[in-house]
Amino acid sequence: MTDEQKSFEALEERLNARKTEYETMPVPDATYQAVQSGIRQAARKRKSRLRWYMSSISAAALILLFTGCIRVSPAFASFVEQLPGMEGIVSMIRQDKGLMMAIDQSLLQKVGVTDEHDGASVTVEGIITDESRMVIFYTMKGMKDSEKFNYDIDLLDENGKDLPVAFGYSSPKPTSDENVYENMIDVIFSDGASPPEELSVVFKPRDTAGSEKWKVTFPVDKNLTKGMKKVIPVNQTLTVDGQRIDVKEATLYPTRLVLDVNFDPKNTKKVFGLSDLQLVDEQGRAWRTDTSTGGDERSIYFESMYFSIPKKLTLQGSGFSGLDKKDLDLSLDLKSHQITGGPPGLKMLGSKVEGKDLIIDFSVAGSMDGGFVLSFGNVTDSAGKSYEVPGSSWSSGEGTDDSHTIVSSTVENGAKMQGKIQMHISTYPMKIKSPFSLEIPVNP
Repeated sequence: MTDEQKSFEALEERLNARKTEYETMPVPDATYQAVQSGIRQAARKRKSRLRWYMSSISAAALILLFTGCIRVSPAFASFVEQLPGMEGIVSMIRQDKGLMMAIDQSLLQKVGVTDEHDGASVTVEGIITDESRMVIFYTMKGMKDSEKFNYDIDLLDENGKDLPVAFGYSSPKPTSDENVYENMIDVIFSDGASPPEELSVVFKPRDTAGSEKWKVTFPVDKNLTKGMKKVIPVNQTLTVDGQRIDVKEATLYPTRLVLDVNFDPKNTKKVFGLSDLQLVDEQGRAWRTDTSTGGDERSIYFESMYFSIPKKLTLQGSGFSGLDKKDLDLSLDLKSHQITGGPPGLKMLGSKVEGKDLIIDFSVAGSMDGGFVLSFGNVTDSAGKSYEVPGSSWSSGEGTDDSHTIVSSTVENGAKMQGKIQMHISTYPMKIKSPFSLEIPVNP
């Protein structure tokens, strides 16, 4: 056995060990709830800067999708050597076939820039980016409560302005080096946004009112993936449980495939998301979807098969999460707890004031597992004043009844609200089973 083969085998052993660590992580309900609520809220608001927050448990849940032996290519081994101590991050992204193939094609930009003060540092180790997505790999050393990750992250362009992007991250994981933690930031470019010429990644402690922060600035090499975009026209229509979905085109990038669809405004149901969605090639390989953004016109993101173009591609799903449009609006009496309108089975259990906010507790039939939580687009009081609902949390069971879920919705600055209020549902955990498939034309 050559020295190079021994090196690869040793690397595989380390990666599989880290994989086992992630697979055995506990999955607290509260953390999973915060993850899902943040994702849905970010997708709903569509403001100039969107973000969602993924907990460490989200990453642990994702890693469960990754099975089988880890095989190491020379390019992959080179990637790990460029980012010393980040085998755990590599284990997490191994479940994303497209991202790993992009790394195998040497599309990783090594950064290695650090900001250090007061004995603590943040280092951006490397990035991989194209016109659709950027993944930022970083490590933290000597930071306070790194595992709890009590930090906010800002992404700034060369002019110091917030990037108009959605991005997600999880709590960092400990490495084999003492007091060093690692993670990645996953960025979506949409609505015409693109990678900046220069990027600053800023970490700010949430529990500090002062100006303490860590800022890492570096140029972005966009030439690594320049011109590597392929557009595949589709222009076909799906009918799922009577709802029309126009599939317009697929855009293939090194880091992901973006499928643009349009939900017919004349549909009787509001479709929140398509269930168990995947692209399947002629070999039976499934390319998963992670998230989507938009309203009736929506972009759905899949793993990329850019460096392994299939001969045949089929879009498959088991149905969708949705609600009759007539059930999206409801009137709620905060005193009597009576609900007029809304979906059947929705009940108000009570409310309480926390600081300036109003917390309203609902009972929803069924489970939130793998679906959409109850969330609201806006709330209007009797005087016509609108309020934001920035998030929801949930737990199983109404008392001892596990067939219901308790959802707590926070109405921002709604502490003084009284009487009847109007609420508009933006997502709801109603699943419609209606399997579908659609052939996607692929040009080899």
